[in-house]
Amino acid sequence: MAKDNWDELHDGKHNRFNRKSRKKKHRQSSTSRDLDEAYASSEEDKFLSNLASKQSTYGWMKEDRYKRMFRDIENKIQGAMGTGTFDWVDRRVFDQVFDRLTLMSLYKLMKTGVIDTLDYPIARGKEAHVFHGTNIDGKSVAVKIFHTSNAVFKNLVQYIEGDPRFGGLRRRHRDLVDIWVRKEHRNLSRLSRWGLNVPKPLGIHKNVLVMEYLGHETGSSPKLREVKVENPEEVVDDLLNFLAVAWQKSNLVHGDFSPFNILWHRQRAVVIDVGQAVVQGHPKAEEFLVRDVTRLVEWANKNAIEITLAEAMYEVLNMNLDHVKQIEFDDEEE
Repeated sequence: MAKDNWDELHDGKHNRFNRKSRKKKHRQSSTSRDLDEAYASSEEDKFLSNLASKQSTYGWMKEDRYKRMFRDIENKIQGAMGTGTFDWVDRRVFDQVFDRLTLMSLYKLMKTGVIDTLDYPIARGKEAHVFHGTNIDGKSVAVKIFHTSNAVFKNLVQYIEGDPRFGGLRRRHRDLVDIWVRKEHRNLSRLSRWGLNVPKPLGIHKNVLVMEYLGHETGSSPKLREVKVENPEEVVDDLLNFLAVAWQKSNLVHGDFSPFNILWHRQRAVVIDVGQAVVQGHPKAEEFLVRDVTRLVEWANKNAIEITLAEAMYEVLNMNLDHVKQIEFDDEEE
């Protein structure tokens, strides 16, 4: 499958683009530029050889077709880990995040303009790294890269099994990763359609999910647990409304509704990490809903808001939502 993906990326106009780029380089050649290019090529070969000698996993990078791909995007991802030609590479991050399949996914998204650059990391978790990036128009985006080389997702099968949207589940790690990313994309799309405050999904390919960036020029927005809000009662009401609309209208339950998975952005709570959200038909949906409401009640009580689990559950299950209408978008939900 990887070979087919690669062939797809290098047919037609991309081959013509590469030929055009090579001709342009010839016209701009000079003695100093030749020396610079020779040095860069030497450093690249040295870098690739070191990777291949240390771990057979990186042997693929010595193949011409993958070297061409890496040369095409390496200047666009340097900001994610530092500066320089190859000395910028943090080997631990590279080993954990930028494997062959991930580089191919980034290449695809860059060719379609969903991503232009990958600038710097903004969050790191067991399942994924999140990077600040820009799209072809120079606007900020969040690029969530799910790990493909660990077994974390095997512990998350409970959130996938029983979801009728993802039947025929296979337990190979790579399949679980792909399903998880598609699941988060679809959950974001569904919640967005009901007007809920989540990052808007912008693109997806294999293990890479591109979303609306929540932050400012110097960094991402903080988690709810990291800030002291002036009016916590309004936040509790807002989040109760989120859980009620998610349950009653979009038929979803978040499954991990904690202050760790809620950002404080522009004086409002924004719910993130919705990959584990399940539909009402899931066998553990009600259990997850009670757990989500419990965590919200705990946060409310810590912020001097007197509300019980019974009161909060009643609000979520019985809140009048007749005024809430689904938002129509141009694209269809997957």
